Amino acid sequence: MDAFYAAAEQAAKPSLRGKAVVVGGLGPRGVVATASYEARRFGVHSAMPMAQARRLAPNAAYLVPRFSLYRSVSERVMELLGRLSPLVEPLSLDEAFVDLEAGGTAHDAATARATGERLRADIRAATGLTGSVGLAGSKMLAKIASEQAKPDGLVLIEPGTERELLAPLTVRTLPGVGPATGEHLRRAGMTTVADLAEAGEDELVRLLGRAHGAALFRMARGHDDRPVVAERDAKSVSVEDTFDVDLHDRVRVRTEVDRLAERCVQRLRAGGHSGRTIVLKVRRYDFSTLTRSETLRGPTDDPAVVREAAGRLLESVDTTGGVRLLGVGVTGLADYTQEDLFAQAAAVLAEPPDAPPADEGPVPPRTEAQAPAAEPGALPDGPQPPPERHWSAGQDVRHTVHGPGWVQGSGVGRVTVRFEVPGSEPGRVRTFRVDDEDLQPSDPLPLVGAAPGDAEQAGGAALPAGRD
Repeated sequence: MDAFYAAAEQAAKPSLRGKAVVVGGLGPRGVVATASYEARRFGVHSAMPMAQARRLAPNAAYLVPRFSLYRSVSERVMELLGRLSPLVEPLSLDEAFVDLEAGGTAHDAATARATGERLRADIRAATGLTGSVGLAGSKMLAKIASEQAKPDGLVLIEPGTERELLAPLTVRTLPGVGPATGEHLRRAGMTTVADLAEAGEDELVRLLGRAHGAALFRMARGHDDRPVVAERDAKSVSVEDTFDVDLHDRVRVRTEVDRLAERCVQRLRAGGHSGRTIVLKVRRYDFSTLTRSETLRGPTDDPAVVREAAGRLLESVDTTGGVRLLGVGVTGLADYTQEDLFAQAAAVLAEPPDAPPADEGPVPPRTEAQAPAAEPGALPDGPQPPPERHWSAGQDVRHTVHGPGWVQGSGVGRVTVRFEVPGSEPGRVRTFRVDDEDLQPSDPLPLVGAAPGDAEQAGGAALPAGRD
């Protein structure tokens, strides 16, 4: 899907169509999750600190993510893909591999292209959004083709043309080549895929080790035999330590969990894997064993992400009395990574935005002089006023008189709301007190688009179709 989260917001908010939209955490540590193509022209991209994005595109609309909306759209798309083949391998909410051969929906280049074009039409009919399709004989090449097809396009890599297409691409294009490996190869004089193929397998093994070097050489020559798997094997990577003396200090326990998380990620990376689910194991003084787990939105091999998730799990475990054993594991293994860009964003959903969208003008921050003053003689433990409600930019709301809308900004005791719905004309803007009882949080409205079963009536073709 193309700029999925930002595109969903533009479809849901008619006043933002064609404008720069940035979705992510709005607090001081916020990270960009997705930027619309209009925002990308200013240099804004995913994983960028939100503060930097605001400097690059001060007039963009900055919105909190609405995962319930994105999941509902993703379910529509995945249902369409499921009609193509029994082998659909989701990579995230907005991307998946489909084995068209297993589904009998493509037999040669011509039928594959026709299948892909029908899929694009069906996705648009079902969701109102656009997707880009890559078609090739392997997962690696299909992924590359889908990236080249963006936005709203289709690229088919004909059999026999793989090496010619790969040769000029940067080494970072290949799976498993991150910043560190890319820099290591650059220092060795290898910057393109052609450089890797010319270097030979022995040289890559010398530089990167047996497993990684051999795999990279095969991919540089266009070979990738990884199958599309609908259900991943229940494999895991884990490490654990048993302590000679029970640990009682909570700080020491957390330190050991952090250390185990680092070791676990080292082992994970050594196997060329990432993982989606973080598992914490705690054996207490009485030999009772507790396990806690957290599933991320995408697989990761980032030690900070694993460490923070394990720390959150530890907070739910009572270690009173002592700890005999600690373990950290990762399950739901994958051979790719997708950073959990929303980890910080989810933590700041309740925070007020730093600034409203630019079309509403700046809202001055509250100063101490503007803050409500305490009544003279009031006791600290006396009756206190109810806490001020916070409204985040992009949040769904409903007003008893004006109906559904979304928050454009808030500050100084006021909240600005634009009243519009998917498929409507740009709506009117009104401002209310933050504690207005007629204004309440609301669930997202569905995007305009036919349900998958109605794709034919909506102008799409009956599937089969194809996806990267």
